[in-house]
Amino acid sequence: MVDHVVYSNAQNHYTVLKFIDDNGRTHTVVGNLVALKPGERIRVEGSWIKHKKFGTQLRVDRYDVIAPSTLEGIEKYLGSGMIKGIGPALAKRLVTKFGERTLDIIENHPDRLLETEGIGRKKHKQIILAYEKQRGIREVMVFLQGYGVSAALASRIFKQYGPGSISIVRSNPYQLATEVDGIGFKTADQIAEKMGIERGSPERAKAGVLYVLDRLMADGHTCFPLANLQEEVARVLGVDQELVEKVIPDLTDPPQIVIEEEWEDKPVYTAALYNAESKTAEHLVALMQSTSSHIPHANLSLLREAVELSEEQRRAVETAVSNKVSIITGGPGVGKTTVVRCIVPILREVGKRVALACPTGRAAKRLSEATGQPASTIHRLLKYDPSRHKFTYGDRSPLPFDAIIIDEASMLDMRLMHDLLSAMPDESSLVLVGDGDQLPAVGPGDVLRQLVQSGKLPVVRLNEIFRQAESSLIIRNAHRINRGEFPKFKIPGAELQDFYFIEKDDPDEVLHTVVSLCQTRLPKRFSFDPIRDIQVITPMHRGVVGVENLNAELRRTLNPSTVETRQGRFRFSPRDKVMQIKNNYDREVYNGDIGTISTVNRVDGYLTVRYEDRDVTYPLDELDELAPAYAISVHKSQGSEYPAVVMPLVTQHYMMLQRNLLYTAVTRARQLLVIVGSRRAVGAAIRNDRTRLRHSFLAKRLESLPSVSNI
Repeated sequence: MVDHVVYSNAQNHYTVLKFIDDNGRTHTVVGNLVALKPGERIRVEGSWIKHKKFGTQLRVDRYDVIAPSTLEGIEKYLGSGMIKGIGPALAKRLVTKFGERTLDIIENHPDRLLETEGIGRKKHKQIILAYEKQRGIREVMVFLQGYGVSAALASRIFKQYGPGSISIVRSNPYQLATEVDGIGFKTADQIAEKMGIERGSPERAKAGVLYVLDRLMADGHTCFPLANLQEEVARVLGVDQELVEKVIPDLTDPPQIVIEEEWEDKPVYTAALYNAESKTAEHLVALMQSTSSHIPHANLSLLREAVELSEEQRRAVETAVSNKVSIITGGPGVGKTTVVRCIVPILREVGKRVALACPTGRAAKRLSEATGQPASTIHRLLKYDPSRHKFTYGDRSPLPFDAIIIDEASMLDMRLMHDLLSAMPDESSLVLVGDGDQLPAVGPGDVLRQLVQSGKLPVVRLNEIFRQAESSLIIRNAHRINRGEFPKFKIPGAELQDFYFIEKDDPDEVLHTVVSLCQTRLPKRFSFDPIRDIQVITPMHRGVVGVENLNAELRRTLNPSTVETRQGRFRFSPRDKVMQIKNNYDREVYNGDIGTISTVNRVDGYLTVRYEDRDVTYPLDELDELAPAYAISVHKSQGSEYPAVVMPLVTQHYMMLQRNLLYTAVTRARQLLVIVGSRRAVGAAIRNDRTRLRHSFLAKRLESLPSVSNI
C-alpha cells in the first residue's frame, strides 16, 4: 500500500514514494508511477538498487494498481487529494455512508453521491470529472503495460496522446514509431505482435519501409535505389517483397516518401530529405546567380598588405571575397584558418556584415580562439525557437548578414546545409572551409565532397604545409597517410615528438595498454587529466577494443562509483564523461557534444551535465539522449580536437579500416597521438582508399537545373 509520496514530477511522472508491503515492512519505490496517492494498493515489479545517500530502493519496471478494499485504505485513498473536491473530512463521510461500496458508487452510481452531506451539484460534477480523469490515466498505463510497454515509455505515450492513447495504439501501434520520442519501429512492432497484428499486414509493411529508410539515412544516405530498398525491407521484416512493392505507392500520397521515377535506379527519399536536397541545389544556384556583386579586385588593399600569405593562400582569399559561393579545402597545417583571418577584415572594410559559424560548439570555440573573432554554432546562428520547434531564421526571415563563413564544412549534413541556405538572402555570400578528405558528416549526405565534385563552384585546395606545422609529427603523418604512405615515428628535423606507435597484436593486450595509458602513463608523463584531456577514439562499436567495451573498462578504472543511476544499457555517475547522441534544440545540445556529469539527483529524478561553460539538466527518463564518452567512434569525433588522442587499431577492425577514417582520427589530436595496435592494421587502413558510397544526388541536381550553365 502507498503510504505517502515523497516526490512526483508532473512532466515525466518520475515518482519517489514510501510503500508498505503485505508484511508491514516499508520500502522506498522509484520510477515512472502516474498519479499514485496514499492508500492505494499496487503490485510492482522491478529491481533492487543501492543508493549511496538513500539506501536500498526498488526501481519499478512495471506496476498494476489494485483498487483499495479495506475501509481504511479507501478513506486514505479518497482523502489524499487525488480526486479534486474530496478532502479527508468528506472522504470519511463517504466511507461511513457507503462502506466498502464507496468506489463502486463513485464509478457506477455517481448520482448517489448527492445523498452525502456536503455534496451539492457543483461539487458533484467536480468529483465526477476528476475521478474520470484519474481513471483515464490509469487505464492507459495498465493497457500499455499489458503489452510490454515500460512505465517510462507508457508515460511518454500518454503525454503525447492523452486520454486517446488507447484508441490510437489499438488502431495503429506503428504510429508510435514516428510520433513518440524514444519509441522506434522495433518497440512498436513488439506491441503490434502482442496485439495480434499479422506480420504481413500492410500497416506493418509501410512502417517497415519508413524504418529502413530512416536506418539508411542514419548510415549517411539521403536516398536509396528503389529495388535495393524493397529487398532490404523484405529482409528486415521477414515478408515477401511483393508486399513491400504493393504498399510503397501508398506512402507517396500524401508524400511520406518521394521516388525520382525518371532517374537511374529510381532513388527513394523521405519527403523531408528530398526537400532538403532539392532545395539546397536551388538555393545555391540562386546565390550564385544573384546580380549583387561582391568585392572587386581593386578593393583588396588589405590582401596586398598581407605579406605573410603564400600564393595559394592569396588565391584562396581572392576567390572567397570575389565570388558569391566558394570552397577552401586542404589538410591540417596548410593555413586555412589564416585565410579566414584575412577574409574577415577585407569584407568588413567595405561594410559587409560577416558571421563565422561551425557545425559543432567545440569547432566554433576553436575558430573563435584562432581568429580572434566571435563564432557560433550554425544552430545558434539560426536561433532555434523551442515554442515553434523551428529556426527563427529561414525563408521568411533571412539572416542579417552579407557574408557567412562556415568552418569544418565537411561536417555539414544535408539537413543543416538546407536550413542554413534557406536563411541566407540571395544578396549574401557563402564561404565553405573544410577538409574534404575527412570522413563525411555523421548525418545524411556528403555535402562538401559533392559540391567539390560537381565542378560548379570555385574551389581552392591548399597543399603547402607551413614551417610551424611541419615540426609536428601529427601533421606530417596525417599528410603521409592521406597520400597513402605509412607514418614515420621519428623524422629528422622534427622538433616535436607528438606521435607514438605502440605495437601490440593481441586485442586484450591493446585494451590493457589503452587503459594503462589513460589511467597513469600519459597523466604522469604529460600532466594530462585522464577524463578531461585524453580521448580514446576507435573505429568499431563492438569487440574487445570497440566503443562499448572500452567505455566499460575505462569507466570502471577512471571513475569507480557507487552513486549511479541506470537507464537502458548505460549507468551514469558523477564525473562520468558523456556524449549527447541526438540533436536537442530545446536544450541547445547537439549530436557529438561531450560533457561531464556534475550531479545525479535520484530523489528529484534528474542529472546535470556540464558542457564547456554551462550546465544542462536531463530528467532521468530522457537519458537515452546520452552515452558514455570515455571512448567514442571516429565518426563521433569529427569537428573536435582533443589535447591527447589514444587510438586502438587492430585487424579485427578490418571492416572499418579505411584511409579517410585513420586520417580523420589522426587529425583530431592537438598535442599528442598514440596509436596502439598492429602494423598490419595500420597498413590495411592506409591501402584502402575507397570511400564508402553514400547515395546522394546533390551534384547531379546542380548539373540538372536549367540555369546552372550560366554559373
